[in-house]
Amino acid sequence: MSEQLMRDRIQQAHKYINANKDRVFQSKWRQRYHFMSECGWINDPNGLIWYKGKYHFFYQYNPYSGFWGFMHWGHAVSEDMLHWEYHPIALAPSEEYDDHLKGGCFSGSAIEHEGRLWIMYTGTCNNGNGFDQTQCVAWSDDGVHFHKYEGNPVLTAPEGVASDMFRDPKVWKQGEYFYMVCGASRNGMAQALLYRSKDFLHWEYFNVLAESRGEWGYMWECPDFFQLEDKFVLMFSPMGGGERTSVYLVGDFDYDTGKFHWTHAGENDWGFDFYAPQSFVAADGRRVMVAWANCWDWMSHWKDWGPTYRDGWNGSFNIPREVRLLPDNTLQFLPIRELQNIRNSETHAEDILLMDEEKYSVAAGDGVAYELKVQIDLEKTDAEALEICLRCDDSHKTVCRLDFAKAQMTVDRTNADNWSRGTTRSVLFLRDSKTLDVHIFSDQSSVEIFAQNYCNNHALNVFAGNDQNGIYFKSYGGKVVISSMESYGLNRTIR
Repeated sequence: MSEQLMRDRIQQAHKYINANKDRVFQSKWRQRYHFMSECGWINDPNGLIWYKGKYHFFYQYNPYSGFWGFMHWGHAVSEDMLHWEYHPIALAPSEEYDDHLKGGCFSGSAIEHEGRLWIMYTGTCNNGNGFDQTQCVAWSDDGVHFHKYEGNPVLTAPEGVASDMFRDPKVWKQGEYFYMVCGASRNGMAQALLYRSKDFLHWEYFNVLAESRGEWGYMWECPDFFQLEDKFVLMFSPMGGGERTSVYLVGDFDYDTGKFHWTHAGENDWGFDFYAPQSFVAADGRRVMVAWANCWDWMSHWKDWGPTYRDGWNGSFNIPREVRLLPDNTLQFLPIRELQNIRNSETHAEDILLMDEEKYSVAAGDGVAYELKVQIDLEKTDAEALEICLRCDDSHKTVCRLDFAKAQMTVDRTNADNWSRGTTRSVLFLRDSKTLDVHIFSDQSSVEIFAQNYCNNHALNVFAGNDQNGIYFKSYGGKVVISSMESYGLNRTIR
């Protein structure tokens, strides 16, 4: 075991971070209130946990480049999920099972047990037989400095599962057992495999928790499994799922058999930039979910991963969302209420009438970092569609179209920033509805749109400059009545 090598790699990484972070902080696209690293590339959120009085966010991290590679675990802490203090890197590649420039310390999760913070992560290496992914353990007594378990790896791919299709463990404890669900692919079909242990170090296979029969892709990345009231929820990001980038299944689970029977399915988010969500229990008991604001499957729509690599970074997290179970066993995802503490420049308006083809300008903060809430009166609205145009100047805009006639919600960023492409779409089912709520969060390089009681959501990256700060509504085929509207600027909370 090479613990000294890991310490050396962490020290080396921080020398690079300290030498380059100021350049990244000055990037014109750097987010103002969404979580980011100091420099380099980040993707999946890892090990999210409330531990010793603070929220701990770990994240897939390549500190040396604005592109993926040589995965470390970055680490930051917060008391409110908004104001962050960066900690030393938690894990760096250092062992035979996780030391490779195209591998490293892949995604995983964390749990507290008897005061110690335990991590399980996927180690990825290539020692001449292709890429091997194994499950590995690390621990910390202070929540800052971590030690890899000398007995790693604790799990290898089971029979019938390719060694490069076995990753992203999510752990929890129930009764006398620790449980772990891990993503896998067997015979071209996705599976979530369930394991259990009494000591977190020695694991036994329990069952196939759930699996695809072809309808949910060939590999489930970053599975998450948790109880919500009297139901259980399985979340995953399906590879080969087409437009579905983050799926949830709701149903019942039997701890005696290790089998999950789902009855309801839905989308966490329909946007291009929402992937690998992980949930955890907040200090007050809320179930909170955080995702990576990007997506592997959608890269065909890009000229690359976005222009921010030119400034030495790439990637952020979507705003944390509280997960709630609705009476019909679907889920809603509410922006955490802590965001209300960074509001400023409040405005309110009521009973706004938009006539056909009328353009209505809106003020919200500085037009770049803001929150906008709209309530549409459907009983008084007879228009075919309403467009909400965001981050506009004379030649650019991101367009959210609420098409009442075709029952469809779309977000088009094709003309957003001379870089982005594509239109996201979801069903806008309004039968018997009297109102339609829309809640928008805009930041320096992203837009997140929540609609229909926070069940119909679209998150997209938009690389627009500060001069793209216009907002306007436009009605088509009739009138739109907005019963209420409120807006807020949002303070910069990350350096």
